[in-house]
Amino acid sequence: MALTNPMNPMNHTEQHSTGSPASWTVGPEAVDSPAARALWRAYYTEVSDRYYLLHEGRTTDPEELEREVAAETGADLVAPGGMLLVALYEGEPAGTAGVRMVDAGDGIAELKRVFVREELRGKGGSGVLLGAAEDAARALGARRIVLDTRLDLVEARALYTRHGYAETEPFTERMYAEVWYAKDLAPVAG
Repeated sequence: MALTNPMNPMNHTEQHSTGSPASWTVGPEAVDSPAARALWRAYYTEVSDRYYLLHEGRTTDPEELEREVAAETGADLVAPGGMLLVALYEGEPAGTAGVRMVDAGDGIAELKRVFVREELRGKGGSGVLLGAAEDAARALGARRIVLDTRLDLVEARALYTRHGYAETEPFTERMYAEVWYAKDLAPVAG
């Protein structure tokens, strides 16, 4: 991953093994923008459907999905204590990652809503998003980043482990939180 300005989490690009630049860019996005809303809807649809298919053999009821999407405003992902990032692939909205400070005194940020559209997975976007999210967390004053997820989201768990996150003790009591991860953030060099 090449970072053109380590102080700006929005300048992430991804390099393919051939050395040619990929078409991933990441930047801050308003939580109520059309791109953010569309990506969150795709995220909630996928994780909700996976849960209900696994536990109840059905997809999410459309009314329930609408309630969940409406209830999650993203207010915790705005300045000064948070940030929403949107990844673009070839200029089109392709994924999200959110960061919010949960304990400024101890320098702890939480990673939320990491998502890449299904048809674009395997093209390096998740690593670009994680790098940008970690830089955004540092910019907010974080020295450590934490997250929770579900056990059935095995691809996400593999992603976090691959990028240096380690399982840790529970730090939240959320309905769907089944496994928790943490990573110490190295300070920005220079």
